[in-house]
Amino acid sequence: MRHLLKLAGMRESEARQILDLAKKAKKMRGKKIVGKGALAGQIWALIFTKASTRTRVSFEVAIRELGGVPSFLSAAEIQLGRGELVRDTARVMGRMVHGAVIRTFAQSDVEEFAEYAQIPTINALTDDEHPCQILSDIFTIEEKLGSIRGKRIAFIGDAACNVPRSWGEAAEIFGFQFVCGAPKEFRPMSIGGNVSWTEDPMEAAAGADVLYSDVWVSMGKEFEAAEREKIFAPYQINRKLVSQAKKGALVLHCLPAYRGKEITDEILEERAKDIFDQAENRLHTQKGILQWIVAKPLKGKK
Repeated sequence: MRHLLKLAGMRESEARQILDLAKKAKKMRGKKIVGKGALAGQIWALIFTKASTRTRVSFEVAIRELGGVPSFLSAAEIQLGRGELVRDTARVMGRMVHGAVIRTFAQSDVEEFAEYAQIPTINALTDDEHPCQILSDIFTIEEKLGSIRGKRIAFIGDAACNVPRSWGEAAEIFGFQFVCGAPKEFRPMSIGGNVSWTEDPMEAAAGADVLYSDVWVSMGKEFEAAEREKIFAPYQINRKLVSQAKKGALVLHCLPAYRGKEITDEILEERAKDIFDQAENRLHTQKGILQWIVAKPLKGKK
């Protein structure tokens, strides 16, 4: 049985299978059923503790277009929101549905769910990891720039959160350089190998093939908003910073974007085509992930 809980430990050949499936899904969308109904007869639970737009819509559409039925469950609507243990919810879900997509706070909750539910489980975001986003971003980069191997990806902003952590794991898998321009209080959790850090955002952007940003205030950190905005003010993707990157470099943002903060309105609008291609590619990559997950026979129901 396969899960996608984080990128660490994944082989490049496995990641490439997902990207190849995503490419086929994008090419064939609207022409015929992708994956020959890979999820036909299956019901997948979407258990979301955190708010979502792109992740929820892309997974719901992907499951339906692969022949399955999504069942969306917010924490407020199920007993998890009233204190039921993750393992108990997992044991019930494992008897009723064929797979689960989970978006929540603690990475340990996703891992515990997968252990006790004994059904394929996908991490749709935790405070520590965001593997689906990064696989989709790599799909976008390779679609526009060719192989990511050997490229320089510069992340500007809060490098101590889930997106840069998963980027760092991907750098080891795919063989590219991941450099973070971030304040010392928000530097990457792991530095070394293909991951580096500088406190100077201009140095991070110099010669980059891709400039990447995310919100300065992650979900659950709203009480720190005023202080974070002061700290991150020099770490904005703007005209001056873009000028440091390679000619033709991509500017990407995993959205939602707060214009005038982590990225200027001018740059976002100028690069909107790439950024919203990036958002669309979440759908195609989710299809790739789902098809890869179920490529091996599912364990029999209890």
